[in-house]
Amino acid sequence: MFASVHVIGTGRAGSAIAARLRERGLRVTDGRSPAADAELIVLCVPDSAIAEVAANLVVGPWIAHVSGATRLAALGPHERRFSVHPLQTLTRERGPEQLDGAWGAISAETDDAMARARWLAETLGLRPFEVADADRTLYHAAAVIGGNFLVTLHDVAARLLAEVGAPEAAIVPLMTRTIENGFDLTGPIARGDWTTVDAHLAALEQRDPDLVPLYRALAEATRP
Repeated sequence: MFASVHVIGTGRAGSAIAARLRERGLRVTDGRSPAADAELIVLCVPDSAIAEVAANLVVGPWIAHVSGATRLAALGPHERRFSVHPLQTLTRERGPEQLDGAWGAISAETDDAMARARWLAETLGLRPFEVADADRTLYHAAAVIGGNFLVTLHDVAARLLAEVGAPEAAIVPLMTRTIENGFDLTGPIARGDWTTVDAHLAALEQRDPDLVPLYRALAEATRP
């Protein structure tokens, strides 16, 4: 569908995306000044910069961004536009294989644009699903809860293990197995053992009072 793509942004997403497109045999350029023959421009810049960068580009080629929360209006004045957001955490230490098998949220305003968004997602190795433009912020909240907050939970659990002299790494197999088990809930809340939950809160009040609101909120959200 596209033979030449210009990628703006060389961060974690931009690097992986450009490398994958090159693997697929596309002609890929990068930098702030798009090649004259680029059929598609992909913006892999911070959310706050998307509108400014898009506004400074010549209208003509198709344009897309890879932000999870940003609405398509940020790509104005371009009308041939869409979005593909890899629902995956990316790192510079790894290559385009990070995209393999991940899901990708696609948004567009016309059937033609949606078809192109789906093509780009599949070319990147993603499994595309459609998200309405008006729902992008709520969708991205889900991504943050499932990805970013997992880091928070790991760090909090590791901190408490370190306080009692246990290996911080001991929590990782538990977290991994929870995912492998399809997020089957076990433990005191699943059993309705609120006495133990109250004991946890009492211990946190004494030793780590800053974590009490977090534990309380999570316990309430976890309650069957």
